[in-house]
Amino acid sequence: MNADNPLPGERTAVITGAASRRGIGRATADRLGRDGWSIAILDLDDTAPRRTAAEIASNRSVASLGVAADVADEDSVEAAIAQVEARLPPIIGLVNAAGVSSPTEFLNVTTAEWDRVFDINMRGTFLVTRRVVPAMIAAGVGRIVTVSSVSAQRGGGTYSKVPYSASKAAVIGFTRALARELGPHGITVNSVAPGPIDTDIMGGTLTEERKAKMSADSMIGRVGTPEEVAALLAFLLGEDAGYITAATYDINGGLQVS
Repeated sequence: MNADNPLPGERTAVITGAASRRGIGRATADRLGRDGWSIAILDLDDTAPRRTAAEIASNRSVASLGVAADVADEDSVEAAIAQVEARLPPIIGLVNAAGVSSPTEFLNVTTAEWDRVFDINMRGTFLVTRRVVPAMIAAGVGRIVTVSSVSAQRGGGTYSKVPYSASKAAVIGFTRALARELGPHGITVNSVAPGPIDTDIMGGTLTEERKAKMSADSMIGRVGTPEEVAALLAFLLGEDAGYITAATYDINGGLQVS
């Protein structure tokens, strides 16, 4: 247990990209609500975040807020986090789960496509993290976890290709450097690197044939579930993870051995 900087009883976790019903962010928001966190869901759509927040509030009996936000837009992030700060307990946790895939072959990648992937996967992580860190510093404790990918470690080889892999590799470097700066403030910064997970980010809902193909080289022999990733994320945001920072946790069924 992190005895020097215990997590406050009243605390909020911000989860980006958490309105997709079959996504890692949505599963994480539900898991953190189960663990007693107040929940702030940021996502692009105006309706889906509010609907998801209402479901979590009802199912988990916690305060929950859904806010429309473009994580790649500084003004949008500022407005969204200001709403969270005004309506929920102090922000102590952040899960950067918003992300987009990119299956385009390198020679066909346009500058616009490259920028789109980096804007959401990396710029968005930077903007949201920068905005919430002051509240964590004021509290003397915080937990930041960002979703990277096995693609960053393997150099692709799953579904997405160079832009996605490069942006998710940037997340790992961001995590390590930020952990060094924020450690003295009682804030841990980590990332997770999922392998193939049964979500819709890889070109839509996975068929059984695609699941089998994606898991053929793994030790477990199946794709993972959003709930399994959510359990890891929830642990890294929890009281018992206070001595873990600058780490990247693999959750890939043995597809990649780091």
